Amino acid sequence: MAEHDRSLSRVCPVRLQRATSRDVDSTQPSRERLTGVFAPVLTPFDGNLAPDARRLARHCKWLLSQGLRGLAVFGTTSEANSLSVDERESLLEALLGSGIPPGSLLPGTGCSALTDKAVTDEGLFRSFAELIERVGDSRLRVYLYHIPPIAQVGFSLGLVERLVAAYPDTVVGMKDSSGDIANTRAMIDAFAKDGFEVFSGSERFLLETLKRGGVGCITATANVNPAAIDRLYREWRSPEAESLQSRLNAVRNAFEKRPAIPALKAVVAHYAKDPAWRAVRPPLLELGAGETAPLLDELRETGFEMPL
Repeated sequence: MAEHDRSLSRVCPVRLQRATSRDVDSTQPSRERLTGVFAPVLTPFDGNLAPDARRLARHCKWLLSQGLRGLAVFGTTSEANSLSVDERESLLEALLGSGIPPGSLLPGTGCSALTDKAVTDEGLFRSFAELIERVGDSRLRVYLYHIPPIAQVGFSLGLVERLVAAYPDTVVGMKDSSGDIANTRAMIDAFAKDGFEVFSGSERFLLETLKRGGVGCITATANVNPAAIDRLYREWRSPEAESLQSRLNAVRNAFEKRPAIPALKAVVAHYAKDPAWRAVRPPLLELGAGETAPLLDELRETGFEMPL
């Protein structure tokens, strides 16, 4: 028995036996791979700071109309750590009820806790194993979210290897938001050849990620610049690819100088002519008028447009 199996059997031997006996039915069609550009969708709030499902659905439909592959709702950019489980479930139901295709949604399931520090690879492995076993459904697909600057813990190559080996049909991809292209390269080199789907966490690294064997990006600025990012994904083999990447970087630069979520919401509010979009949940603070005007000026200098 491999080392990862021995570790798991100490945690949940009965569930391990059930999982390993639940082999993939060879008659079932192979799953569709996720590729392309996803937006980690901003969450709008109303005047009482309650999630605004109507505005969210409208924004999601616009994003899909711009060519995006899908919507990563309830992630870092969504202020998900400020949303309760009930609020997330209610918003998800509202999106489906509004006609958003289920296959376009990649919901975040992460939660924060004061005790989630200095977690070891073994602890993370057991946590994911327990989650996957409790769900107990062969349709489950898990995409790992590597964002150590926020989470304070991340996914090492060894941990990813163990998870993929133990659950090859469940743990199928990763968003790498480390900001370290060397780490993205390492993940692609180690796992992409076996079908593991690696997304960069910023369009700044999209071209290199695709050239290396990655499958796309899941990036906050896709909330405001979706068509241009998607164009690079579709045309990354073209002679214009380097120029397209440079233009994306110029837009990205404007947001990286400022608190990202308030800045993105300020831009949506401006182009949508809808000031309610500026609202963020505490502890975040909305971007002030004195900060918004220079941001908009800088974006205009890049040729940025947001045709809502």
